[in-house]
Amino acid sequence: MAFGLVALAYILSFFHRFAPAAIAGDLQQSFHASGAELGGLAATYFYVYSVMQIPTGVLVDTLGPRRILAIGGLVAGAGSLLFGLADGLAAASLGRLLVGLGVSVTFISLLKLNAAWFHDRHFATLTGLSILLGNIGALLAALPLAWALGFVSWRAVFVAVGGLSLAVAALGWLVVRDHPGKAGLPSMRELDGKTAHPKHEGHWYDGLVVVAKNRATWPGFWVNLGISGSFFAFGGLWAVPFLHDAYGMERGAATAHTSLLLAGFALGAFFVGTLSDRLGRRKPVIVAGVLLYCLCWLPLLLGWNLSSTAGYALFLAMGLGASGFTLTWACAKEVNRHALSGMATSVVNTGAFFGTGILQPLTGWLIDRAAAGHPASAAHVLAGYRAGLGAMLGFALVGLAATLFIRETRCRYVVLD
Repeated sequence: MAFGLVALAYILSFFHRFAPAAIAGDLQQSFHASGAELGGLAATYFYVYSVMQIPTGVLVDTLGPRRILAIGGLVAGAGSLLFGLADGLAAASLGRLLVGLGVSVTFISLLKLNAAWFHDRHFATLTGLSILLGNIGALLAALPLAWALGFVSWRAVFVAVGGLSLAVAALGWLVVRDHPGKAGLPSMRELDGKTAHPKHEGHWYDGLVVVAKNRATWPGFWVNLGISGSFFAFGGLWAVPFLHDAYGMERGAATAHTSLLLAGFALGAFFVGTLSDRLGRRKPVIVAGVLLYCLCWLPLLLGWNLSSTAGYALFLAMGLGASGFTLTWACAKEVNRHALSGMATSVVNTGAFFGTGILQPLTGWLIDRAAAGHPASAAHVLAGYRAGLGAMLGFALVGLAATLFIRETRCRYVVLD
């Protein structure tokens, strides 16, 4: 039940991450927002999420994930309520910021719980399963949300989600425990007849310095910045408007494409985690997935005419390829001490949201700039989209290059406690 509650909190975080894509037109109409303003509104979530990753790693390593998850759920719930009731862009941005602040602690806390409650050799598989479950929220933010908007307003949806976040926070406080010892149980290592991983001794700052000074930590950061950043920027905001303006798709058809994109990512994350654990290798799986992802950008950037079947296949393949970056969290954990796993994964995860925070408003600015003085020219709008897609591909290529510097851990800790 505890894992299910934390997974539900993660599902809600993914819903908030991708929902702006389905309601982009509604938000622009409600707040009279330009493309750049819309991008900034969506990216507010990612700004605070990015800033909070390292503090979250410190907090879960020192205070434990249970407290942090409960507080985060309360803040996210309040933010979603404010977002749904906002009467202007400023209030909506504040609500979005609070949502980002609240859900920013969820994933690192989940990884910390996975590391504490399950065998080390199953970490990538459990991470993949977590992402698979989390992406239920991303899928709900696509076609189901578009369908729901035919019956209720986007405001009602976010008010309801806010109430659910508050309920999950309260239940999580009652049920979740930081590690087996808190529940009076032996750890997985103790069940195997081994000694438990030692705790970090000394100030948390010393642990963070150790993680930051470890060169093997940083390639994963750049992979996340390039691959996750471009994937979230596209799937979380600009995919639906791009498909509408470039290919003339209605919202339902466009969100069906993003649903496949996210489904591919969710299934791919579980598949690559399981495959990596079974092969006993990390790096080849990451490189293969990221290379596929980069190649999938070319038909969109070059403006190929895609049939319906080809379009769906392309978006599915893009999601499957993007999932390769999810192994970077396991790599970061395994090149640092177990007691510092929260800090290690948080450093790497910062790159994902830093990259998204740059690309979402940058793409909006490029669209506005291309259309300036040519408000009726679809060609100029498409030129702006293609410039934005070019920026996303550029980031993705940075991520591809960084995969070559990842240290192969063979699915075990290479830094001994």
